[in-house]
Order: sequence, then structure tokens, then C-alpha cells
Amino acid sequence: MARKMLMKALPGHWQVSVAQAGNGREALDAYRTGRVDVMFLDLTMPDMDGYQVLETLQKEDLNCFVIVVSADIQPQARERVARLGAAAFIKKPVNTTELAAVLREYGFVL
Repeated sequence: MARKMLMKALPGHWQVSVAQAGNGREALDAYRTGRVDVMFLDLTMPDMDGYQVLETLQKEDLNCFVIVVSADIQPQARERVARLGAAAFIKKPVNTTELAAVLREYGFVL
């Protein structure tokens, strides 16, 4: 359900292909196979959570542009993901305007 809501929030004119992952390991596999330009990452996932994904990206020196999308809006969560290399943090439910602004800020949407 959350992934469907995120897909609907993406700008309609944004011409991209989207790969979805059911857990953190699948997300890392998708990145490693070159199918990821922007990773939208939830913090709560089975098998490997979002923090573990960020830690792995950092540990393996994988340069991935990550936007965390989470219902956990505690300041500690935001600070931790920033330290782990996430470019942005968007709270659930995703606001279309906020998402478009973040993508525009980093040059992904004109």
C-alpha cells in the first residue's frame, strides 16, 4: 500500500522506470545491478531495515541518492539517516508537492 501511494505521488511528467523492492536486501540488489538512480527507502522493512541499507551503502562506499520516506518523524531518526548519507527525508503519507520539491531541488525533475 505504501509503495502504491508513493508511486501515485511521483510527478506525472517524470519519465522514469521504477523498480520496487519488498525489503532492504532486494533494494541493495537492485542498486548493485544498476537499476537505481534514486532510492526511496522506508525505515521499516522486513529482513533488512532502512537503517541497515544506509549503513551497507556507506560501508561499501556505494554512492546512491537516497530519499527516506517514513512515518517515523522523530528528530533522532532524521539525524541518523542524514549521518548515514540520506539526501532527504519525507514523512508518510507522501505529499506530492513536497516530493516534487525535493526532486526538483536535486535536479531530478524540471
